[in-house]
Amino acid sequence: MSKPILFIFLLILSLSASSQTLAPKYSNEFLAIGVGARALGMSGAVSSLSDDVTSGYWNPAGLTRVRGNLQVALMHSEYFAGIAKYDYGALAAPIDATRTVGFSMIRFAVDDIIDSTDLIDKDGNIDYDRLRSFSSADYAFVLSYAQRLKKEGLRFGVNAKVIHRKVGEFASAWGFGLDAGLQYTHNRWSYALVGKDITSTFNAWSYNTERLETVFQQTGNAIPENGLEVTLPRLVAGVSRLMPVGKKFSVQPSLDLDITFDGKRNVPVKTDVFSIDPKIGLELCYDNLIYLRGGVGNIQTVKNIDASTSTTVQPNMGLGIRLRNLSIDYALTNIGSASGALYSNVFSLRLDIFRQENPTDNKPAN
Repeated sequence: MSKPILFIFLLILSLSASSQTLAPKYSNEFLAIGVGARALGMSGAVSSLSDDVTSGYWNPAGLTRVRGNLQVALMHSEYFAGIAKYDYGALAAPIDATRTVGFSMIRFAVDDIIDSTDLIDKDGNIDYDRLRSFSSADYAFVLSYAQRLKKEGLRFGVNAKVIHRKVGEFASAWGFGLDAGLQYTHNRWSYALVGKDITSTFNAWSYNTERLETVFQQTGNAIPENGLEVTLPRLVAGVSRLMPVGKKFSVQPSLDLDITFDGKRNVPVKTDVFSIDPKIGLELCYDNLIYLRGGVGNIQTVKNIDASTSTTVQPNMGLGIRLRNLSIDYALTNIGSASGALYSNVFSLRLDIFRQENPTDNKPAN
C-alpha cells in the first residue's frame, strides 16, 4: 500500500474511533444522494471510472481526465412526488496538462412550507393573513483540485467543502469538511480509494430561540440549544475494468465498497467497528456515442409482517447519448420497493467547451 493511501486510511480510522460516540449515525445525508445521471444509473459505483466534471463529487482525482478547456454539468431531480427539489451544477477547467480545478454546488430543499406559528394573534383570533411560507434548504459548495502524479496512471485529488443548512428563520448551520481521493489505471483496470469527510465535518447549528420560544412553551417542547453536528469519515474503495468488444462496443463493470465507521448499519457486512455497503454498476458503450447503464445498490435485510426476514435491493438503470461536445444522460432510480415502487427520473447535461475551432477529444489516455 502506497504512503498516501495508508495515510488516508489511518487518518479515517483514528478520527472515527475518537468521535464515534459524539456523532449521529446519519449527518448531512443530502450529500449521499449522488450527482449525474450516469453515476445514478450505475448505483453510484463510479469512484474508479469517474472521468468528468462530476468527479468533484465522486472522486476528485478523476477531474484530471476532463475534456476540453472547460467542462460544465447541470442536473435537476425531484423526490417525494415533487415535494423535494435537488439541483446540482459544476464546472471544471484544466490548469495545465497535469492539474485541474473544479467547483460544484448542490441544493436540496423543500420550498413553500406553511408557517402557522403566528396564525393566532395575541387576542386569540385566527388570522389567515398571518400565514407565511419558508424553505428548508441544504447547500454544499465544493472547491476541488486534482493532479497527475509522477507514476503513470496515478491521480490524486482533494475537495474543500462548505456546508450551509437553513430552516427558514428558525435555524441555520455552517460546516466545513475535506475529501481526498486516488485513482490508478493500469492495463484497462482502474482502482480508486476515496476518503469522505476525512477530518470529520462539523456543522455549527444556531437557533432563533426568540422566534421559537413561545410556540415551544405552548406545545411543551424543549427549546433546542446551539451545538455541533459531526459527520464522521467514510472510505470508498472501487475497482472497474474496461473491456472492448469488437471495434465499436465496450463493456465496463464496476464495484464500489462504501465503508463507514459509525457502528452497525443495515448493510450486507456489518460489525461493531465498521460496515460495508457494496454497489455494483455496468456500462455498455457503442462507438462512444450511446451508453446503456445499470446498477444495484442499497442492499438491506428487512423484517416481514410474519417476523421472517428477506433481502431487498435497489436496481437502477440509465441511458446516455453523446453528441459531439454535449452529453445527455438519463437515469431511472429508486425502483424495486417491495411496498410499491417510487420512481425518480433524473436528467443531467454535460458540455465540453474548447477554445479551438475544430475540437478533438483531448482526454488523456490514463
